Parts: sequence; structure tokens; C-alpha cells
Amino acid sequence: MSLPIILADQRLAERRGIKAAIFGASGIGKTSLLWTLNPGATLFFDLEAGDLAIEGWSGDTIRPRTWEECRDFAVFIGGPNPAIPDARPYSQRHYNDAVAKYGDPGAIDKYASIFVDSITVAGRLCFQWAKEQPEAFSEKTGKPDIRGAYGLHGREMIGWITHLQHTRAKDVFFVGILDEKLDDFNRKIFVPQIDGAKTGLELPGIVDEVLTMTEMADSANVLHRVFVCQTMNPWGYPAKDRSGRLDLVEEAHLGRLIARIAEPGRSPLERLTFSRPAPAAPDADTTNPTTTNNS
Repeated sequence: MSLPIILADQRLAERRGIKAAIFGASGIGKTSLLWTLNPGATLFFDLEAGDLAIEGWSGDTIRPRTWEECRDFAVFIGGPNPAIPDARPYSQRHYNDAVAKYGDPGAIDKYASIFVDSITVAGRLCFQWAKEQPEAFSEKTGKPDIRGAYGLHGREMIGWITHLQHTRAKDVFFVGILDEKLDDFNRKIFVPQIDGAKTGLELPGIVDEVLTMTEMADSANVLHRVFVCQTMNPWGYPAKDRSGRLDLVEEAHLGRLIARIAEPGRSPLERLTFSRPAPAAPDADTTNPTTTNNS
């Protein structure tokens, strides 16, 4: 057996799906982003049952109602993880059970994009499930242990997102609600609305793109829905662009976003800044200190 090296030409020829988390305020139009994808090649993972915004959209839909169904659909879409033992979710046994339940996995080959609406509701389903598991109860007293439930919830959510992240041939879009809060110093911050802290903290490190969907005014003071795409932005929105191809602000259109990321990109040596900023001018008080005699 030879060393399983993937040659550069093979790697570059692979179809690499985009994995993106899109957050925005309630009512900003996140679900309506489905209209910007090809309905014949998109599977709508409908967790919210709030599809009035896409009435008339001609794509296919699945509607999981429990956390177990969310896991089953994830392993059916992404295939088994060979590193996981058979008794655990996303293993070969779990995949075989999902295939026996849902039929030929080739049925999803026609879908290039999976649109998950929303990760906020997925987190709620996961937490409801976690609260009923043995880990959510104290071994000594048998009473509910909320810390154990949150710990299990965090591991389950990260495992679910990571498994979908490894579905290389498909674009996967997670949408969720963005909350505006004040921190301990009364500063405005934006955080994803997901039960527990672990998922919101680790999610940006898993997906390729983190986009904030918001509204901005143009020179004529007309509002437009846009994506904020870069981590260093003046508004403090959560954002990240692993592709290096997106501008600070992009139009809120997923089809055009996919095309933009698929364009030939510049090398990191061309697009990244490696220089350090010029040192700030020293204060006058620092260069000419004065001594105060308090005696």
C-alpha cells in the first residue's frame, strides 16, 4: 500500500463545496435567500416551518421534527465517518440504518446546495433532546443537571455541523438569528442566537464563510440588503471569508456569491497584508514628562 498522497492536480480538480453560516436579525430576509439559488439543485432543510416567505418556490424540502432526524439526514447526506465507532452517530452503522430508512442515497446526488433554516431551531431541538439524556441528570441525586445538558448539547451541535462541513461536493448554508447585546462594559456586540455558548464560539472556525446579512443605505439613502463578509469590519459584525475573494460588502445573493468564490483567486502573497503599521507618534507628555512635587 502506497502513501495516500493527493496530488496537487487532483486536489485542484475536486469539487469543493462552500460551507457558510449566515446570520441576521429576524425579518431581514434570510429564508428568502432560497430564491437566489437554483431550485432544481437545492434541498431546503426546513426546521422552522416558516416557509411563507418562499411560497411558490419550486425546490424540494425535508422537514425534520426531532434531533434524531437531524442526525439521520446529516449522515444520509454526508455519508459515514470512518473514524467513528459503530455505536456512535455518523458511523458506518448509523449510515446503514439511515439508508435502510430513507432508501437510495443516490437520490440526493442532484442537489448541489443544502439550505439549513435555521441553525437556531436546530440548537433548540438538540437541547430538548439533550435534557432527556442520562448525562443531563446527576449521578448522585438523579436530579436534572443543566450543566451536563449544555455540555452534551455543545458536543452534539459541533459534531452535526462538522459532519455537514465534510460533505465536500455540496454547498451547505446554515442560516440563523443574530442578536444584538451589551457586554459587561456596556459595549454593543453581535452574537448568534444558539442555545449554549460552545456552538456560537466554535462555529466560525468550522465553516468557510461567516456572513452577516444586514441593511445598508446607498448614496441616495435607499436601503439594500447586503452581506458583510470580512472579519475586520467597522460595524463589529461576525464575518469571515476563507476564500479571500469577497469584498467587505457583497450583495445578498447566494447564486452570485457562489460564482464569485469560484472565480480564480489571487495568492495570499498578493491579497494579504504582511507589513506592520507605522508606530504612532508619541504623546507630548511622554517625551517631555513633568514632575509634580506633592510635598
